Amino acid sequence: MIRLGKYNRLTITRFTDHGAYLDGGDIGEILMPKNYVRPEMHPGEAVDVFVYLDQKELLVGTTEQPFCQVGDFAFLEVAWVNEYGAFLSWGLMKDLFVPFREQKMKMEQGRKYLVYVYVDEESRRIVGTAKIDRFIRHASPGLYHRGMEVDALIWQKTPLGFKVIVDNRFAGMIYDNQIFTEPHSGDRLKATVVNVRPDGRLDLSLQKIGKSKFRDFAPALLEALKEAGGTLPYTDKTPAEEIAARFGVSKKTFKQALGTLYKARKIALEEQGIKLIHRLKTPFCRISTNFF
Repeated sequence: MIRLGKYNRLTITRFTDHGAYLDGGDIGEILMPKNYVRPEMHPGEAVDVFVYLDQKELLVGTTEQPFCQVGDFAFLEVAWVNEYGAFLSWGLMKDLFVPFREQKMKMEQGRKYLVYVYVDEESRRIVGTAKIDRFIRHASPGLYHRGMEVDALIWQKTPLGFKVIVDNRFAGMIYDNQIFTEPHSGDRLKATVVNVRPDGRLDLSLQKIGKSKFRDFAPALLEALKEAGGTLPYTDKTPAEEIAARFGVSKKTFKQALGTLYKARKIALEEQGIKLIHRLKTPFCRISTNFF
């Protein structure tokens, strides 16, 4: 079965001046235009292609890699607009169509918007929609737990923080008190589950939680020290805002990392900042057994 708007592994059946024809099963042959045919390809070879409708609304397979597939949320730029809607660049020759009825506000050329890509049941065309709420799910019980790492797509700013889409499916929220480096709509980040609400919405942090986050930041701080020549003008008395701006972590995480490195005797804590301790290797001395 052919999956429209997704990658399919199909077998080459024959070649013509137009390109290679692929076995599409019940729907017949699918053309892979000659621009995507490599000299070493041969009949009977299985190839991975993205299947979509070309300008003539015919099924084609391409080895181009789009920015997203059907079922994905993506932050895409408007290439052009006409009387029917907007057309977004998504990495293929044919742009992704977003009809006016699927726009929250009139899309403008050159601006980027978060959309969901799906197959319209009436036209059977691949389209995008900015009205993404109906495609976002709430996580079922037991699917996520506190401390689990997830992929987060930044959706929009709210008075409380940022709405995000978790693992390309679920609703999530990163509150302002969990943000130390300001993200932007469309950013894809690693986040950690802090809480799973009864309704299945996920509260996230851009930092790891528990003791592991302190261990994780300590090597980064040590590397920053080395890159700065062995000293940094930050201490446990440095304002939290300065620490967040420089390292993207909370002051608590910074102080814990300081303690970890200090106990390991890798840094010295001074009034004006922290200093890398350069350990000198003790030379090996051979003791002579010849006595005079």
